[in-house]
Parts: sequence; structure tokens; C-alpha cells
Amino acid sequence: MNDTEISYAEIAKNGLWSQNTGLVQLLGMCPLLATSTSIVNGMGLGLATALVMSLSNGTVAVIRNFVPVEVRIPVFIIIIAVLVTMVQMLMNAFVHPLYLVLGIYIPLIVTNCLVLARVEAFASKNRLLPSMLDGLSMGLGLTGVLAVLGGMREFFGQGTLLSGIDNVLGPSGKDLVLQVLPHYQGFLLATLPPGAFIGLGLLIALRNHLVNRKVPAPAPKSEPGLEPSRA
Repeated sequence: MNDTEISYAEIAKNGLWSQNTGLVQLLGMCPLLATSTSIVNGMGLGLATALVMSLSNGTVAVIRNFVPVEVRIPVFIIIIAVLVTMVQMLMNAFVHPLYLVLGIYIPLIVTNCLVLARVEAFASKNRLLPSMLDGLSMGLGLTGVLAVLGGMREFFGQGTLLSGIDNVLGPSGKDLVLQVLPHYQGFLLATLPPGAFIGLGLLIALRNHLVNRKVPAPAPKSEPGLEPSRA
């Protein structure tokens, strides 16, 4: 695959829907299931991953012709590690409470197979802009799944939406938390890992249902030599 064979619109569609990393490729399951306890946490890690993927894809696309094939994987991992460290330091400086909540899962972006997979499969074979768009689209596709799954788990687990937004916006952000179900006692299963698996399974099933609805049913084939019966 190279950038002359696929349009920017197709790249974006693949990342956001057709090859969505959370619903189709099923990559990066550990952070997806562990940090999707709320919309804010899911979007926080998702956007950090999207930024790393876009920048790492762009960097690899620029240097791809100068890296020997024999050492490409270690070089790619070093690039990803440097970018993750930069994002980690920025989050520590500007959204410190969210940084503390996400904890180890921010540096673990380095080991996320999704990031290295797109660098190797796409960025190492394409130019700068298509590669950056591919990384951004794949990252935003993952962010969308994290946000929806986090919203589901937060709603059924706590009866709220946007819980923890004050970790990003400060104390004033508490006014944005939506108490959807007042006096709700909570549903423990939704906040535990099994709830994440169940929620993700439901999202995958919904996506497959929507895709299969658009596929026309094959027309019945008549056997050769047989004519339709006449009344």
C-alpha cells in the first residue's frame, strides 16, 4: 500500500470505522479495558495515544528511507518512547490530576501494539501527510471507543456522565458533571473488568450489526438446465 493507492478520505474512514482498532482489529485491549471507567479517563488516554500515533507516524515517514531494514523496529520503538515521554511530561504539567489517575497507562503507550503496528504497516511505506492522518484517524477511532465504553460504564456504574472532568478543567469543572440518575446506588459489575468486557462485546456486536445491514443478500442462483415451473 502506498499513498497513491488510497485517498485521504479512505484513510480517515479506515481509522474511524472500517478498521477501527477497538472494534475490528482488537488491538490495545489492556488500556482500553482498564481506563474506560469514565468518559474523561477514556478520552484522556485516547487523545494522548492519538497524538503519539500521529507524531510517530509522521516521524517515521520522514526518516523511512534512511533507516536500515535490520534495525527499523528498535529505531521505531525509540521514536515512540521519546514521543510518549514528551506527552507524559506535558500531561504532568498541564493536567496533573488526570495524569495521576491514568498513572502507568500513559508510559505503557510505548508498548501498545497498535502504535508500532501502524508505524510498521503504514508509515514506513508512505509519505508524511498520509501517515500522520493514518495515525490520527486510528487514534481517534480508539478514542471514540474509549469514550463510548467509558460513558456506558460510568452511567450504569455511577449514574453520572463526565465524572472527573474537574481533573482536566479544575474545580470549576465539577459543575459540568451530569447526575443522570439521582440517588442511584450504583451497579458494581459495570465498574469492574468484567463490565468492560461485556460493554466492549456489546459495542462490537452493534458495529457488526450495522455493517451487516448494509450488505445486500445474495440473489438466489438457479441450477443450470432447470427451468422455473409453470402453474
